[in-house]
Amino acid sequence: MAFPYIRTMGTEVDAFLGQLARHLRPEVQKLAGLLLQRLNGEFPELWENEDIEALTLEETAQHVTALLDVLEARPGAYAPEAPPAALDIARLYARRGIPVSRLLRAYRLGHLSLLEQLQAEAPRLTDDWHMINLATVRLVAIGFDYVDRSSEEVVAAYQEERDRLLQRRLALTDRASKRIGTTLDISRTAEELTEVCTEDFADFVTVDLFDSALDETGTGPPEALAQRRVAQRSVLDDCPESALRVGGTHTYPDDSAPVRALTTGRSVLHHIAGTEMPTWVAPSESHGRVLRDLGLHSVLLVPLHARGEILGLVQFVRHRTSAPFDDDDLLLAQEIVSRAAVSIDNARRYTHERSTALALQRTLLPRNTVKHTAVETASRYLPAGSRAGVGGDWYDVVPLSGARVALVVGDVVGHGLHAAATMGRLRTAVRAFADIDLMPDELLTHLDDVVIRMQREESPDEGETSATCLYAIYDPVSRRCSLASAGHVPPTVVTPSKISEALPEVPIGPPLGLGGLPFETAEFELPEDSLLVLHTDGLIAGRTRDVDQGLATLHDVLTSAPDSLEETCDRLLAALLPGRPADDVALLVARTRALDPDHVATMDVPPDPAAVSGARRFASDVLAAWGLEELSFTTELVVSELVTNAIRYGKSPIQLRLILQSTLTCEVSDASSSAPHLRRARTYDEGGRGLLLVAQCTERWGTRHGREGKVIWAEQALPAASASTAEVT
Repeated sequence: MAFPYIRTMGTEVDAFLGQLARHLRPEVQKLAGLLLQRLNGEFPELWENEDIEALTLEETAQHVTALLDVLEARPGAYAPEAPPAALDIARLYARRGIPVSRLLRAYRLGHLSLLEQLQAEAPRLTDDWHMINLATVRLVAIGFDYVDRSSEEVVAAYQEERDRLLQRRLALTDRASKRIGTTLDISRTAEELTEVCTEDFADFVTVDLFDSALDETGTGPPEALAQRRVAQRSVLDDCPESALRVGGTHTYPDDSAPVRALTTGRSVLHHIAGTEMPTWVAPSESHGRVLRDLGLHSVLLVPLHARGEILGLVQFVRHRTSAPFDDDDLLLAQEIVSRAAVSIDNARRYTHERSTALALQRTLLPRNTVKHTAVETASRYLPAGSRAGVGGDWYDVVPLSGARVALVVGDVVGHGLHAAATMGRLRTAVRAFADIDLMPDELLTHLDDVVIRMQREESPDEGETSATCLYAIYDPVSRRCSLASAGHVPPTVVTPSKISEALPEVPIGPPLGLGGLPFETAEFELPEDSLLVLHTDGLIAGRTRDVDQGLATLHDVLTSAPDSLEETCDRLLAALLPGRPADDVALLVARTRALDPDHVATMDVPPDPAAVSGARRFASDVLAAWGLEELSFTTELVVSELVTNAIRYGKSPIQLRLILQSTLTCEVSDASSSAPHLRRARTYDEGGRGLLLVAQCTERWGTRHGREGKVIWAEQALPAASASTAEVT
């Protein structure tokens, strides 16, 4: 008989609970308010934000309604589900970074309070305490079953939202690693940081750098807190959040959050409650009103820290995004900013080294177009526009004795300060070897030894030094050009009649620094007004173009080259390098001239001391014909000493040559390879004073060696009235 009784009592309890639910149905909002009052002290986060507060009230009312529905529909008839607002608030807790344990504790306390409210209402419907006790037991079981089932759904929604946030943050980190630091430009790197972070992380991002970090010398002014706005970006047009424009400078107030972040190097998470608006956020009242209207509520301050140095500050702001920044957001921002800081530091170091290398290179290259009577020249140097930095390309025009000129172009392997410094050393060495009038192949042999010595002096970390070089000598008297190449592309020659595709007779030797391999000199005659185009491989080679295509384009341009060499250089660069070059480019264009035969006088001298007087008379007559009688005494003295030395110490044939150009050059050649040198004559010595007299009476003198002997030469300056008449035709 007990079982029917229990079934009867169970039915009566269910009926009683249904009656209780119908009785409380009109009081749902009141019950929800009472529950929230109970939770007010323990869960302040429920009322810190308006969106959470409103959603919590709705969620509580839905929970009360759901539980009443279960009681009224006979408990156990169906599995209760968490109301939609409960899932929404779980996702909101996840976005706020509030631990899920806080949410579950609020569930337990809330449902316990609801059960207490239901139990308190039961005596209003019956005075049968036995029924009330049975209903209470059944109510507790139903309530906690509801809590367990709904909590499972709420936790699942919370975890799903956390996973989604984690995936979003991982995706943001991945985008930041790929899109920040794509160039070695400071401003562009800062812009990339703002672009990535305003997509779905912040509503407004600024990047400020110390002026010292932007100073190319790397040593800025001592006032460390002065900053420059390098980049800023907003989800709104025209960045209404900022009163400062890009490029503007500013300082933060003392003892403000940004100053503390900069001085300590620690990031700051700052929430703005209500109408509070710190002066470092809104420096003016009008700007403060704008920010309050936008609803600015959360700011992250993250110092840009790289290699032990603070470079500046990044601000992340939220106003349109309702969720404030949390500790996870702060960690994410720090990771992104740390990567950006390294890229910005790399960019500023690259900028510093590049500007230093450019300054060094420009001081080492010829500053002005070199004017010479043997050739007319024009030149260009373009530094690389890639990450590789400034290279070691160079060109030079070196005046030589006998109205000749040397044309040089070279390329040091590598980039940066080391390449620029190596270029300077090699250019100096070339000029030193040119000063002693070495043949092109001999000069490159000595230059090869210089590079090998440099390799021995340098540490392995600096890499192996190597270079290419082309050295050419043009003689306007004979109109012959002799050149040698050390791994360098041959020049392009344009004669008045046609353009040569290449010079097959120019052998290309090994690059400098290999040692033990020979260089060869090629010689050919050039008609007057021919063009010699010397360049480095950066002019004709590129990422999308091979050398043959570049040479074809170069030939096309030179086929219709204008008279102006400067314009020719511009056309070549425009055709071959429409954008910034991937490698350094050195270009030297020279137009050859021929010396007027009337400005050259030659005499064969017999190996007889008596011929010295005839050589003096020859020189005097030539100077009279040139209108340079005032130079006769000095010239006769020079001729006498040089011819006497050739007869006494040299070998036949002996030849005297006078050349009139911008200076008066006296040359005496013979077949001996022995070179004279200055020596101190003692009081009673009969000889040893000749070259000393020559050195004292002339501006320059020297010796150059050829395949068939040597030439001793001396140069004198022309009188001012006669200098203008010495023209090359």
